Amino acid sequence: MTEPERNPTPIDTIADAWVDSLAELSPTLATYIGRSEYNDRYGDYSPEGEERFADTVRSTLAALESAEPVDEIDAITKADLTGELRLELDLHEAKWHLRKLNVIESPAQEIRSAFDLMPTDTVDDWSVVARRLGAVPGAIDGFIETLREGINQGIVPARRQVNEVAVQIDRYTSDDGFFASFVGTATPAEGQLPASLARDLADQSGAARVAYEKLAEFLRGELAPAAGEKDAVGRELYALHSRRFLGAVIDLDETYDWGREELDRMVAEQTAIANEIKAGASVEEAVAFLEGDASRQLKGTEALQEWMQATSDRAIEELGKTHFDIPDPIRKLECMIAPTNEGGIYYTGPTDDFSRPGRMWWSVPEGVDTFDTWRELTTVYHEGVPGHHLQIAQGTYNRAQLNTWRRLLAGTSGHAEGWALYAERLMEQLGYLEDPADRLGMLDGQRMRAARVVLDIGVHLEKPRLDGTGTWDADYALEFMRRNVNMSDQFIRFEVNRYLGWPGQAPSYKVGQRIWEQVRDQVKAAEGDSFSIKAFHKRALDMGGVGLDTLRTALTS
Repeated sequence: MTEPERNPTPIDTIADAWVDSLAELSPTLATYIGRSEYNDRYGDYSPEGEERFADTVRSTLAALESAEPVDEIDAITKADLTGELRLELDLHEAKWHLRKLNVIESPAQEIRSAFDLMPTDTVDDWSVVARRLGAVPGAIDGFIETLREGINQGIVPARRQVNEVAVQIDRYTSDDGFFASFVGTATPAEGQLPASLARDLADQSGAARVAYEKLAEFLRGELAPAAGEKDAVGRELYALHSRRFLGAVIDLDETYDWGREELDRMVAEQTAIANEIKAGASVEEAVAFLEGDASRQLKGTEALQEWMQATSDRAIEELGKTHFDIPDPIRKLECMIAPTNEGGIYYTGPTDDFSRPGRMWWSVPEGVDTFDTWRELTTVYHEGVPGHHLQIAQGTYNRAQLNTWRRLLAGTSGHAEGWALYAERLMEQLGYLEDPADRLGMLDGQRMRAARVVLDIGVHLEKPRLDGTGTWDADYALEFMRRNVNMSDQFIRFEVNRYLGWPGQAPSYKVGQRIWEQVRDQVKAAEGDSFSIKAFHKRALDMGGVGLDTLRTALTS
C-alpha cells in the first residue's frame, strides 16, 4: 500500500528548491539523480563557482532556520538539511575545494563519469552527449584554476594523490582509453547517426581528450612539485570529514580502539570458519583451498555480469515474498560491468520516475578475469537487495511522504554503507550464507571494513603504529591491509590510495553498521515483546536518507 499524499510544507519547498539549486550549480549531480535539463553542460569548477555555491548554501540555510516544522517529517528534514548546509560552509571555510583531488571522488573523475549515466538511446541523446563533450575543456580549465589558487595559498593535496590521478588520466586519454572508444558506441535505436553528428562527436571527444591531457600536464608539471608530502590531513579536518560521511559526531579515539577490537573479533570468527572449510586450516590456508576450487569461480566479465544479475534477481524474488515489502518499481535492478578499470564495486540509484533503474556497477581492474563466487556473494547483497538498492530505491519510491531532497539526495555514506553492512549480516541471519565458504567471504569483507576504521583514523591522526615502531603512514597502511585483506595487490593498492585521499569515508561503513545495530537494539529494548524487525526496517527505510544522529533521534525518541 502507498502512503496518502502529503501536502507540501514551507520546509518541503525550501528543500525542493535546494535540489533545484544543486542541479543547476552541479549538472553532474543532476545527471546522477536523473534530471536531464542540464545534461549538455558542467558546473563552474573555478574559485568563482565555489563562491556562488557557498552563497547559495548561506541563503538556503537562512530560509530554513526561519521556517517552523509542522510535523515529524518536517522536523527531520529541517534537522538533517540544516546540519548538511552548515557542514558545507565549514568545509568551504576550511578551503577543502582548493585541495580536492583524489583517486575516486573529485572533479578529475566526476567530469568523465558524468557520461556513464547519460541516455544514449536516440540521436537527440547523442547530440546532448556531444555538447557535454564540448564543455569538458571549460570544466577542466575551471578545475585547474581552483587547484592553481590552492598552490598560491599553500593549500594543496598530497603528492601521492596528484601522481595517481595523473596515471588515471593517462588511461582515460590513451589510444584505447575512454575518450577514444566512447563515441564508437554511438548506435541509437533508430539507426545510424547523421554524418555531421558523428563528426561532431569525434571532434568533441578529441577536444575532451586534449583537455584531460592538459590536466595531467598541469598535475605533473605544476601541482606535484608544490603538493604536500604528508598523506595525513590532521585531527581538525578529519573530524569535519568524519561528520560529513556519518551525519554524526563520534569520539575518534574511542572509535579507533573499538575498530581494533572489532578487527580482532572478525579474525576470530574467520579462524573458526576456516576450520569448518578444511580441518585444522588457517584463514590463509582456507582461502587458498577455496581459490583452487574451480567450481566456485567465474571466468570473464560476461560470466560475472550474468551471475550478478541472476543472484540479484533471486534475492529480490525471495525476500520480496517473505521478509520485505518490495514495490514493483524497485524489483528491477541492473547489474553492469563499468566502462572503467579502476577497481571497486558501486551502486547508482534510480531516477525519480524509475525510468532509469538502480544499477550495480563492477569496475574490473585490467588483467583481472577470474572471480570467486564465495568471496563476492555478499557483495551482491550489499549493493543490491537488501542492501543499497532496497534502501535507496525505497526512499525514492516514497514520494507521497518525502520531498525531493529527502528522496534523492539526503543521507550520508554512514547511513547507506552502514545499512549495506547491516544487510550483509542480516542475510547471514536469514540463512543465505549457510555455506561456510560464503560466510568466510562475508567476514573477509567485514574484516576489511574493520581494518579500514583502524587504518583511516590511524593514518590521518598520525597515531602510533600497532607494532610501536613509529606513527602510521602510507607504507605501514599498505602492509597492514595486505595482512588483513585476501585480495589482489592491485586492488589493495587502489584501496589504500583511496583512503589516503578521501579522509573519513572508509570508516563510515563499519561505524555506520555499528550505529544501525545500536539503534535497532535500542528500539528492540524499548518495545519489548511488541518489537517487529520487519516493521523496524520499514519505518527506518521509509525515512529515506538521513544522517545517523538524525536516524537515532527519529527512531528512539
